[in-house]
Amino acid sequence: MKIRVSVYAQMVMLLWGMSVISGCNTVSTPKNSVENNSAEAPQTATETADNAVDITVSIMPQKYFVEKIGGKNVRVNVMVPPGVDLHNYEPKPQQLQSLNDAKAYITTGIAFETAWIDRIKSANQKMLVIDSTQGIERIPMVEHHHEEAENYQAEETLDPHIWLSPKLVKVQAQNIYDGLVKIDPERQVEYQSNLNQFITEIDQLDQQISQKLAPLKNRKFIIFHPAWGYFAKDYNLEQESIEVGGQEPSATELANLISQAKQENIKVIFAQPEFNPSSAETIAKEIGGKVIFVSDLEANWSNNLLQVSDLLSQTLNP
Repeated sequence: MKIRVSVYAQMVMLLWGMSVISGCNTVSTPKNSVENNSAEAPQTATETADNAVDITVSIMPQKYFVEKIGGKNVRVNVMVPPGVDLHNYEPKPQQLQSLNDAKAYITTGIAFETAWIDRIKSANQKMLVIDSTQGIERIPMVEHHHEEAENYQAEETLDPHIWLSPKLVKVQAQNIYDGLVKIDPERQVEYQSNLNQFITEIDQLDQQISQKLAPLKNRKFIIFHPAWGYFAKDYNLEQESIEVGGQEPSATELANLISQAKQENIKVIFAQPEFNPSSAETIAKEIGGKVIFVSDLEANWSNNLLQVSDLLSQTLNP
């Protein structure tokens, strides 16, 4: 009887051991199966990690553009993290150190680049600096309610937010492509193909936005920071800002904006998450409206422009 139990126990242990081995194989097999079914994909990812060109950009939308054109052949580092006011940003020492590996730095004309460009260049003198704004005529940031205010001297500060215009992004894309070819000429054909595809996507996006916004009768919107001037110009909209040049509105300017919003039946005030929304909330409260936050620095550039277009379409035609 003891022998039978022992044999039985051994059989159970044997079966259990086989099931454990089988179970382990089951866990590893799908992984291997995935790798085998797309054998080239992991190898490509490994090659990409080894051979990718290190690029540094200032803001998240630029990362989107560079990855669209560079594809698997680029590894992009962003200097200004999400949720930070890029107008006053100062890079950390470790960020400047990270430029040691960069083959190129792509600029977009924002204030922090102007202030830091010499130190950025000195961090890696072999790094190519690519100006993505080349060939773009920037517009001034001058707002109506500040022009009308007493004792206000308008400064013709040029608007840096060129990435919010699909038409101007096409120019940026060409500049980025030219830069990538300079530092990585062997992949020129692939970069050209990616550029062509990206230009097609931009044209389609431009058409979608135009179709959403063309029927609007009310074409004016109020926003805290005047980041959407190029977008407004592209689609025949009028942007009215609450602040300009980092200055909060005076009591008189705030009253004028409230009066204007009431007269034009504006019920939504837009604000950016990087800024204090108190002025926007004051206006919204006085007009019986609400504040909606929109960002000009979203990582998914095309989706962001479509979402903002939807918001404008919904709020300007209540």
